[in-house]
Amino acid sequence: MSEPVLVVMAAGMGSRYGGLKVLARVGAAGEKIIDYSLYDAWRAGFKKAVFVIKEELLGDFQEEIFSKVEKYMDVQAVFQKQEDIPEGCSIPEGRVKPWGTGHAALTAARAIGDAPYAVINADDFYGREAFEKIYGFLKDAQDGEKLGFAMVGYQVGNTVTENGYVSRGVCETENGLLKNIVERTHIEKRPEGIAFTEDGETWHPLDFETIVSMNFWGFTPGFTAAMQEDFKRFFQEDVPKNPEKAEFFLPFVVNTLLEDGRAQVQVLPSQDKWYGVTYKEDRQTVVDAVAGMTAAGAYPSPLWQ
Repeated sequence: MSEPVLVVMAAGMGSRYGGLKVLARVGAAGEKIIDYSLYDAWRAGFKKAVFVIKEELLGDFQEEIFSKVEKYMDVQAVFQKQEDIPEGCSIPEGRVKPWGTGHAALTAARAIGDAPYAVINADDFYGREAFEKIYGFLKDAQDGEKLGFAMVGYQVGNTVTENGYVSRGVCETENGLLKNIVERTHIEKRPEGIAFTEDGETWHPLDFETIVSMNFWGFTPGFTAAMQEDFKRFFQEDVPKNPEKAEFFLPFVVNTLLEDGRAQVQVLPSQDKWYGVTYKEDRQTVVDAVAGMTAAGAYPSPLWQ
């Protein structure tokens, strides 16, 4: 089997942050969150990373990230384009929003071939343990009667911000396997605890230890064809209902395969705390956390020597 590849989804708009948050500097030598993910991935054994970005940002990524990483890992960029849609379909009038995380992953998967691959967000700090677990899974992963995937599961209490709301895939698990995942687009800390809302008025509590997805997945090559198939369905069924805002979420594809009995997803639990810059106010929290981990010897400074 080919060596596992790391897919980095970095084409999002970052509207709540107010800018290109993937390039926000959080390390003492100007490192970004993705630098720490790439460093952890490299230490775990990954030798190649494929970035999904907007074509017009290639120069920024080359200067800020790729040029520093290329002597450690093979780095490739692919472009998420709005016009990349299934044959026979069309872009709705007025559509500006990208097609979503599933489309980003599909864009990269087409460039990978027959290699297994991990998928991460560029702006989430996942921790070293997660990369070691996912690489260990992918190195030996094989499909049986069902497609065999993995997901790093975090406790929701370790993934919320003090500065607003977050989106998370809330998971139902049984015997270490994922049974179901529901995308909750508004989860926040409230005086009575962590809760989510669907209408802005009614709140539903979530236990601190509730397992959530941070879009850190491990897939075998067979997932690519399944994504392509579901992307066509998305255009036929979902886009007509909400032409300007319908999104092809990566967890939705996984859920469909689970419901159809076509896949099995092993949940790899992580006790690590998530860090990210969903909002500008989050940046200092990440800066302080990275400084603490660096002082403790978890990372060198500068990161890329």
